[in-house]
Amino acid sequence: MIADSKIVPVILAGGSGTRLWPISRDSLPKQFLALAEDAGTLYQETLRRVAPGALFAAPIVVTNEEFRFFAQRQAREIGIEPTVLLEPVRRDSAPALLAATLLAQRLHGDEVSVLVLAADHVIGDTPAFHAACHKALNAAGLGHIVTFGITPTEPRTSYGYIRPGAALNGGSAARVEAFAEKPHAELARQYMDEGYLWNSGNFLFPAQLMLDEAELYEPDVVDAVRRALASAKSDLGFCRLGADFRSAPSVSIDYAVMERTSRAAVVEGRFPWSDVGSWNAMREIGAADERGNVQRGPVRLVDAQDSYIHSDGPLVAAVGVKGLSIIATGDAVLVMPSERSEEVKHLVAALKAERRNEANEHPKCHRPWGSYETINLGGRFRVKKIVVDPGERLSLQKHHHRSEHWIVVRGTAEVTVGETVSTVHENQSTYIPLGSVHRLSNPGRIPLELIEVQVGSYLGEDDIVRLEDIYQRVEAAPVLAAE
Repeated sequence: MIADSKIVPVILAGGSGTRLWPISRDSLPKQFLALAEDAGTLYQETLRRVAPGALFAAPIVVTNEEFRFFAQRQAREIGIEPTVLLEPVRRDSAPALLAATLLAQRLHGDEVSVLVLAADHVIGDTPAFHAACHKALNAAGLGHIVTFGITPTEPRTSYGYIRPGAALNGGSAARVEAFAEKPHAELARQYMDEGYLWNSGNFLFPAQLMLDEAELYEPDVVDAVRRALASAKSDLGFCRLGADFRSAPSVSIDYAVMERTSRAAVVEGRFPWSDVGSWNAMREIGAADERGNVQRGPVRLVDAQDSYIHSDGPLVAAVGVKGLSIIATGDAVLVMPSERSEEVKHLVAALKAERRNEANEHPKCHRPWGSYETINLGGRFRVKKIVVDPGERLSLQKHHHRSEHWIVVRGTAEVTVGETVSTVHENQSTYIPLGSVHRLSNPGRIPLELIEVQVGSYLGEDDIVRLEDIYQRVEAAPVLAAE
């Protein structure tokens, strides 16, 4: 049996999902978005589900450099302090999961049990989920790597399936006879008739058992992550894996272990679950009106039916539509029949091939100090709204090709230009000449909001030379980053 100790949750939060484009993009993936009314982000809701207490220890979050401050800040907003483990490069789920498992052993001992969850799934019944975790913990104590299978509600072609085998532990779990890839419609119906379960891709296991099985089937992965953790560094409260992580083969945990081990077991999850893998899935988990429409944001409908309409900015008005998904942001609008929402990934791939900025960059770009968004862009000018959180500061920097005008519209700014430090209040402005070394700080207790007007021959975000930075982003040359 596993030692009587709390389960260590591991949250995998490094993905860059684009299936919910244009809301979710590489620079701001869905796990860090609040997609439902009166709820936190998907990541925050996942953390709340496994909040430290009687059942769970403090979580370990695995993400990457780009999302490290999202992961830290959003956890702190809900009063949770995870250990944030940073991947130097993305290497699919197996290296990430195994690195976190090794870290869980380092923090809690070799006999610890680990629960691995995706950061971007929706689970509708937390008590039922906890009950499934108890069953999985018991099965894991018998020497099994347990996955959570979801009772199907319909023959879905967008999920993988699990065929349960012989009962374990009095019927609270079962051996896994087979994993099945995403089926076509007829095969999905057959799977439902034969008692298959949806594969949620979430796991609970004894840490040492998972490492032993991975060593058996993918020793190169285990060796690389062991070396990466051994050379890990602490950086601004993050645990940064060493460079050896780059040598780990990129492989999913499903292929690396689950589909090959004889120790796989499944616990049936009798709770509402979705991986929120499409806009059609968003409609299904949303609160529909009497005509089957789900609305979010400034939306007005006349004679609409069975549609999902989501706006992050402009008013969206629709008349006489049926079975459509309409999603609008400040820079893109997506319109499609709801049943074709799985094809969004192909659209995004085409936009990336065309090097369209909308494919990757979100209109509102988040940074460790706050956020910025472009309001207008011309041939020799760019207008931005910048928000700096209380007590935060941007890097000490300069630009080779542009000057900047700052107009404070809320709060108080501390502005450094060369050797001069001045305070700029609401409805006041200041000028940053081309080439001047400068910094912007918020010394106040409320967010600082200002309008920045850039003027120059080149306005790209890579015209930034950082000379000093509290977030350790200083480079020897201009960097592809914002402020």
